[in-house]
Amino acid sequence: MCGKCKKRIRWIKTAAGKNMPCDEDFVYYKEDAAGKDKIVTPDGKVATGTIVHSPEFVTGFGYIPHFATCEYEKMFRKKRRKAKK
Repeated sequence: MCGKCKKRIRWIKTAAGKNMPCDEDFVYYKEDAAGKDKIVTPDGKVATGTIVHSPEFVTGFGYIPHFATCEYEKMFRKKRRKAKK
């Protein structure tokens, strides 16, 4: 469960070994390098593509990272330090 918005989340271990919080329900997607969506596959790979609503002609299914849908997403972002000149 998200500590901020209280929605249920699914944790998926990424290929880099980190745990990624994702929305609980899966989505179908079509892989597309120019796509605007990021999808985490069940095996932890992050794909770029477009979410589609029909299972025909899809690349696969995966989960939307919770950072993309949480109403409190800005609270999770780390502040970047300005580079010294």
